[in-house]
Amino acid sequence: PHRTELYEDPPSACWPIVYSPDYNITFMGLEKLHPFDAGKWGKVINFLKEEKLIADDLIVQAREAADEDLLVVHTRRYLNKLKWSFVVATITEIPPVAFLPNFIVQRRVLRPLRTQTGGTIMAGKLAVDQGWAINVGGGFHHCSSDKGGGFCAYADITLAIKFLFERVQGVSKATIIDLDAHQGNGHERDFMDDHRVYILDAYNRYIYPGDGFAKRAIKRKVELEWGTEDTEYLQKVHTHVEGALNELKPDIIVYNAGTDVLDGDPLGGLAVSPQGIVKRDEVVFRAARSRRIPILMVTSGGYQKRTARIIADSILNLHSLGLIDKELATGGAGNPKVEQMIRDSAKDLCNLS
Repeated sequence: PHRTELYEDPPSACWPIVYSPDYNITFMGLEKLHPFDAGKWGKVINFLKEEKLIADDLIVQAREAADEDLLVVHTRRYLNKLKWSFVVATITEIPPVAFLPNFIVQRRVLRPLRTQTGGTIMAGKLAVDQGWAINVGGGFHHCSSDKGGGFCAYADITLAIKFLFERVQGVSKATIIDLDAHQGNGHERDFMDDHRVYILDAYNRYIYPGDGFAKRAIKRKVELEWGTEDTEYLQKVHTHVEGALNELKPDIIVYNAGTDVLDGDPLGGLAVSPQGIVKRDEVVFRAARSRRIPILMVTSGGYQKRTARIIADSILNLHSLGLIDKELATGGAGNPKVEQMIRDSAKDLCNLS
């Protein structure tokens, strides 16, 4: 019997934006040893709150994926390996983690990643129900069923798709649009021989992971040169997203919206501007919404301090264009009194603990 907790319906008043304070990795300054801004996810939410787009009580609280959820994709052997701190140190690229007792590693490093993974699985169901969903974390595209790497310890993209295939009626085809600067070799290995999954991957061809075997799973390979800038980047994204969706109309799009394509990212090696990233996300959402295909967005890589602001700006832009919306109540939207009333009654509901 499967646990279906991750698929419990949140109240209709919630935005399909998934987050938990448990996403953030903060521990004795350890997080500073990785170029990753390990508090990025909380900062995105804070910007969205400042702009009054969301409030704590109106977002969906992510729940941690439990072993039985993870085993839908992962091997027991792989999950057991994570009980060794040095294995986790290698995957997360934070060497001192190797010297910590594993219970601390589980609590301070892996639990945040498991909660983000639960968030992606939850967002998959929300996207199908509401047309779109955003997990403010997730996008661990270098992890496959039996191997982690590149800061990715759980295969959340594979999990979200397999959950939908197994448990949601009418979802039998998925398209992954992976626009992180790195090749998404994890989901590519997982779906290598699965014809239900169409993969479009645009990445810097010269950087990690350079996984030649995994590339065989990519249906549309967009290999970018060092220092690719806005004009060329956006033109390629537009052409290939349209092409991919014209070639096959999926039941769900999983959009891996890495911000490490940003100019100056120490690992991405591309040169897209903040405005370029906002525009890119708009292109993907427009393509999905105009075809009425549900879209799940995860935030993935992005290693600079200004990344959180860009992700928030992109979400605000999608909202201002009506590409993501939340009708708070039929007929009540736009009436501040009614909206306040609805907000009050929605309080605490979204956090179905």
